[in-house]
Amino acid sequence: MTDSEKLDLLLEKVGTIEKKVSNIELTLENEIRTNIKRVAEGHLDLSRNLHEALKIDSEKEMLAIRVSVLETELRRIKERLEIA
Repeated sequence: MTDSEKLDLLLEKVGTIEKKVSNIELTLENEIRTNIKRVAEGHLDLSRNLHEALKIDSEKEMLAIRVSVLETELRRIKERLEIA
């Protein structure tokens, strides 16, 4: 194999590698980045929904505490009225 043939073979392999790198870059640009954005947006929506659900649970817990306090106060008022 002559030096010229070796150089041609090397150039062919380098060209093939460059095409593969270009294809990888295009895949990253067009598919993977887009899909990562979609996943991130979905995660953000889920995070918002979870935050809203937790907020509602927190409000329910505060209402349950408030009802419990009011029931205790009502029981005390009834006791006082029955004594008087």
